[in-house]
Amino acid sequence: MNKQTLATLFTSHSGFAPLALRIPIGITFIAHGAQKLFGAFGGYGLEGTGQWMASIGLEPGYFMALMAGSAEFIGGLLMLLGLLTRPAALVLAVTMLVAIFSVHFANGLFMANNGYEFALALFAASVSLALSGAGRLGVDAFIAKKLA
Repeated sequence: MNKQTLATLFTSHSGFAPLALRIPIGITFIAHGAQKLFGAFGGYGLEGTGQWMASIGLEPGYFMALMAGSAEFIGGLLMLLGLLTRPAALVLAVTMLVAIFSVHFANGLFMANNGYEFALALFAASVSLALSGAGRLGVDAFIAKKLA
């Protein structure tokens, strides 16, 4: 990658507003990823999540659990730090689309029915951060200054 491409990746013209999304969304994704990967916070870990994913047709279940859990945990951590925010947010947006259409869509909108409203909110926040970047208070801003 050349310096111009890297500068585009890390530069954000947004102020402090992305921070208001990055912190809660990052924490939420980290927690959900930890459930899938490590069984934290009442989650089922890779084995249990993998078995469940296989049962709904996402095969191979263990690999899909590893991919979803890693995307959420690592992507959430990157988002929280404001590091590689755009690519992390893009991966998380795709992960939420998979969740919406493979798990929640048939149940309607509302969470009370295991619907897609929460995944849709996470998708929207991820798309917003993919477009805006990390903003002023993120590691990306520091890297962009070094590249300038």
